[in-house]
Amino acid sequence: MVNSTLIAISPIKTYLRLKEALAPNLVLASNLAALTNAILALEDGRTFHGRAFGHSGTTSGEICFNTSMTGYQEIITDPSYRGQIVTMTYPLQGNYGVNAEDAESASPHVRGFVIGELCEVPSSWRSQQSLANYFKEHQIIGIEDIDTRALTKHLRDKGAMRAVITTELSEQAAIEAANEAPPMEGSDFVKEVSTKTSYLWEGESRLWTIPSVTANQDTNYIELPPIKYRIVAYDFGIKHNILRSLRQSGFEVEVVNSRTLASEVLAKNPDGVFLSNGPGDPAALTYIHEEVKQLIGQVPVFGICLGHQILTHCFGARRPTSSSLATAAATNLSKISESGKVSITAQNHGFASTREAAGRKLEVTHVNLNDQTVEGMRSTKDPVFSVQHHPEAAPGPNDDKGFFDEFIKLIESSN
Repeated sequence: MVNSTLIAISPIKTYLRLKEALAPNLVLASNLAALTNAILALEDGRTFHGRAFGHSGTTSGEICFNTSMTGYQEIITDPSYRGQIVTMTYPLQGNYGVNAEDAESASPHVRGFVIGELCEVPSSWRSQQSLANYFKEHQIIGIEDIDTRALTKHLRDKGAMRAVITTELSEQAAIEAANEAPPMEGSDFVKEVSTKTSYLWEGESRLWTIPSVTANQDTNYIELPPIKYRIVAYDFGIKHNILRSLRQSGFEVEVVNSRTLASEVLAKNPDGVFLSNGPGDPAALTYIHEEVKQLIGQVPVFGICLGHQILTHCFGARRPTSSSLATAAATNLSKISESGKVSITAQNHGFASTREAAGRKLEVTHVNLNDQTVEGMRSTKDPVFSVQHHPEAAPGPNDDKGFFDEFIKLIESSN
């Protein structure tokens, strides 16, 4: 008989305690995650106790939060999260499983995953694997039964910080390990996630989409448009959906390594150059700054996220500052353009530039409504523009997907 006091406990804890109480007499399905006590410790001494899933052991990284209600697989496989432990504010995760088509790169990049409750039996016709089994396969530690609201409020007030998830250390040892973890500032994770060799993006011959009157109702695909322009995309940790969006807009995309020389790119005679998103500290990428500087004025350039921050450096902006809101990688934040238009955007960055830090050769086109940091800019002289947020989302809104068409207009006006 179950103790009636469980009714007053949160649904997550009730579920876990019931599972424990019934375990001796219950044969669980083979795909259910084994429960192991785990600790999440922050460098400032704050700790949370929960249950590990996927892998066990100890992992460290900068902890941030993400406010998306869906899209956990896209977040987990986004190279921009390299070196980070991600907290999901929406309580239930894993409910629609994992499938190969929704991955944003070839492998997961998060150091750890913090959630309120894990759905161990996903229900979706597209599911190929449970989230717990996916983490087990890739040796990623997840922790559930965490008060993610309390954790998010703490990170919002204190800013992102180093953290540890562990199934083997004591609470004090975990705090010490968090303080010994490498900081995000000064880190170069781009060299870890960038492609080793150049390649022409083939992607899907057709673009998967939600069923519509223009799509084949049997396959949910639409045909891609003909190629208008050839561009070179620097891979600093590029997402598949950025490549899809570029191809859907009519670009043929050749992807190159982050260390590719400007002279090699210009020798390809591209119609434009794209600078991708990516992880780590933009100030640490001086070798990239030097090459991008040589491209400015020679070819139209468009940058997103880390690409935006690299451009601000190239135009003489002071080192971008770390912002608690920006570092928290919150999605669905509002931003405003100088024309007065407000858009809902997807944010994923640990550093941001202020208006005061922007170089004199830049015009600020977009501002974040939460912290007033620069969300978009363009050169006052050369065919260059960039945005801090992700217009292609995945997950997130598509209010600003038109920036890919703006890139086409920039190329056409430069010819």
